[in-house]
Amino acid sequence: MKNKYLKYKKEIMHHFDNGVNYIEISKILIDKFNLTVSTDHLRKQVQEVVHYVVGDESVLDECLKLNKKNQKLQDLNRMKTKVFREGTRKENALEEYNKELIKLLKKESLGVKIKKHKDSQGATMVVQIADTHFNELVDIEGNKYDFDIASKRLQKFASKIKGLSKFYKCKNILIAITGDLINSDRRLDELMSMATNRAKATFLGVHLLKHFILDLNQVANIQVCCVTGNESRVEQELGWVNLISSNNYDFTIFEMLRLLLPDINFITGKPLELVVEVAGKNMLVIHGHQLGKMDSNIVGRVISKYAQRGIIIDMIICGHLHETMIRDNICRSSSLVGSNAYSDHALNLSGTAAQNIYIFTEDGRHDMRIDLQETDKWEGYNIKKELSSYNAKSVNKTKKKETIFKIII
Repeated sequence: MKNKYLKYKKEIMHHFDNGVNYIEISKILIDKFNLTVSTDHLRKQVQEVVHYVVGDESVLDECLKLNKKNQKLQDLNRMKTKVFREGTRKENALEEYNKELIKLLKKESLGVKIKKHKDSQGATMVVQIADTHFNELVDIEGNKYDFDIASKRLQKFASKIKGLSKFYKCKNILIAITGDLINSDRRLDELMSMATNRAKATFLGVHLLKHFILDLNQVANIQVCCVTGNESRVEQELGWVNLISSNNYDFTIFEMLRLLLPDINFITGKPLELVVEVAGKNMLVIHGHQLGKMDSNIVGRVISKYAQRGIIIDMIICGHLHETMIRDNICRSSSLVGSNAYSDHALNLSGTAAQNIYIFTEDGRHDMRIDLQETDKWEGYNIKKELSSYNAKSVNKTKKKETIFKIII
């Protein structure tokens, strides 16, 4: 290239790379190097120098377009690979899950006998199962929790129920499951406090609840209903349509129990909300995450929503906040798990393990909170074989004696 201004290419390209236009670059050169040329003339020379250094503009444009196209293809391929990889993982997990499910159903459904009890003029009882958080390991001051302790608390609960059933002459019990049967795995602390993976935890939850249902069947006819909670969901985001809200381990456990215990009456309906008639009263069963802090306004709106559909709601039962609340129109149960690190440190709540029961008699409704915190006197249901089969950790197994600091005086 024959251009006497090529010797200024370093200066020219410095300003060009910083977004300075050709005219301004020309003015800078004239001032800095005392050039005796017109700005317009120098502008053309500067443009030639730039083109020489970086190439023809049309070529640059084509190169840029080609680079963008290549980058787009690379991004698309990465996305396809990621989707394929995640899809394959889900398919593999589902295949293993289905194998375990078929194996369990074949083995567990054999030889189960359901007792039929004659209806009496006695009371009707609703037993709430709320926030069991199976699969969570808790080891804090004042509370421990794992599958073994969950088993003991359920056995203790069943014993209390059977005693009250005898006292009130209850021959019909509705077990109302209000969600969060399986613990979440979305926070790091939740992942670190898992006894096993969620698929295996589902089967262990089924074993425990099957024992619990059959235990209560010794004294009464059993019905079971269930709504899904927020912690047991499969998807990352909350879903409100039936297709998404039923993609939940609570729903899976309920359906597995229904298949295992075909002679028990399982009440099916929408996954998030269910209205059940008990002793002539309409009871709305709901997890509670839809109600926020459960102030009177939101409760009133829920009752009004159903009233507009011609359904009078007499009472609402829910869980979610792990804290007992008993009122005329809404009752909230505590949890089976009790306090954990999150409630203790993040929320500054110190709840104890407890569940609610509601007894409907001729005199009215009797609401009771059953304390389940202490289980020293209880052996629990025999699930040792299942715990071993699914390699579930216990609180004791997670404890290891380690020397953090050794002080020598």
